Amino acid sequence: MRPDIYLVYLLLRLFGLLPLRWLQGFGALLGRVALRRGGRMARYTAVNLQIVQPQLVEQARAALVREAMVEGGKSITEIVKIWGSGAESSLGLVKEVRGEALFDAALASGKGVIIAAPHLGCWELLNYWLCRKTPMAILYRPPRIAAVEALLRKVRGALAPEQVRAEGAGVRTLYKRLAAGGTVGILPDQKPREGEGEFAPFFGREAMTMVLLPRLAARTGSTVLFAFAERLPRGEGYRIHFLPAPEGLDDADLPSACAALNRGVERCVNLAFAQYQWHYKRYSADDRPSPY
Repeated sequence: MRPDIYLVYLLLRLFGLLPLRWLQGFGALLGRVALRRGGRMARYTAVNLQIVQPQLVEQARAALVREAMVEGGKSITEIVKIWGSGAESSLGLVKEVRGEALFDAALASGKGVIIAAPHLGCWELLNYWLCRKTPMAILYRPPRIAAVEALLRKVRGALAPEQVRAEGAGVRTLYKRLAAGGTVGILPDQKPREGEGEFAPFFGREAMTMVLLPRLAARTGSTVLFAFAERLPRGEGYRIHFLPAPEGLDDADLPSACAALNRGVERCVNLAFAQYQWHYKRYSADDRPSPY
C-alpha cells in the first residue's frame, strides 16, 4: 500500500472512533452548505426531484431538496465510521433486518441469488452484512486512482466481497458464481454504457436502464432480491430491508424486464425517499437532450 493511502487508512481508523451521530451531523452540515452554494450536486438534485415529484408546490419541493441534500451529506461522512471502525464493529450499527427470511430462503434454494442494491442509504454496510452471511461477488467499476483499491481491501478486511470488473470477463464470472448457487451484488440503477441498456420508466420518466441484471436472472434462474440499509434518525444506526423482485424482471422482452427492474428500485426508494442518491444524473443519455 502506498504511504499516502496508508495515511488515509490511519486517519479513517482515528476518525472512525467518533460517534456515528457526530459524523452524520457533520455530513448534514456539508449538505446544507452545498445547497446554499448551489453547485452541481444541488442543481442535479433539484432537477431530479422536479421530474419525480412534479405535483409538489415549490415550497414542499424545496424542503424535499433540502432533506435530500442533508442525507447526501450524511452518506459521505458516515463512510468514515463504516470503514474506519472495521467491518465487524460496523455491523453492530445494524439494529433491525426486515425480510431476512427472504434472503435465507433464496440462499437455501441453491439456485443463486442476485442482490439488487440501489444507490440508497448505506450500501457499504449492506455489503458487510451480506458478506458475513455468505461469500459474495459484486460488479464494480475500478476507481480512477488505482491505489484506492488497496485501501478498500484493507478497510473491508475479511468481509470484503469479490470485486468483479464491469467488463466481459467479469460478467462471465458472475454467470459462473450464480450457476454454482452463489450470491452476486449489482447496483441496478447504475447508468449503463452506450449500447448496454434500454429505456424504461423510472418514476414516470424514461431512463436508460441496465439489461445485465434481467439477463442474468433470465439465463440463470436465480432469485433476485432488492436490498438496502436505511439510515435511522439521530445516528441510531441502520435498518436493512430485503424486498422481492417485481414480476417480469426476468422477462425475455428487455424493455418489459427493465421496467420491472425500475419498479423494484422505486419500491426501495419509497421506503426512504430522501436517502436516495438524487444528485445522480439518472436521466441523462447520449442520444437524448439532458435535463441537467
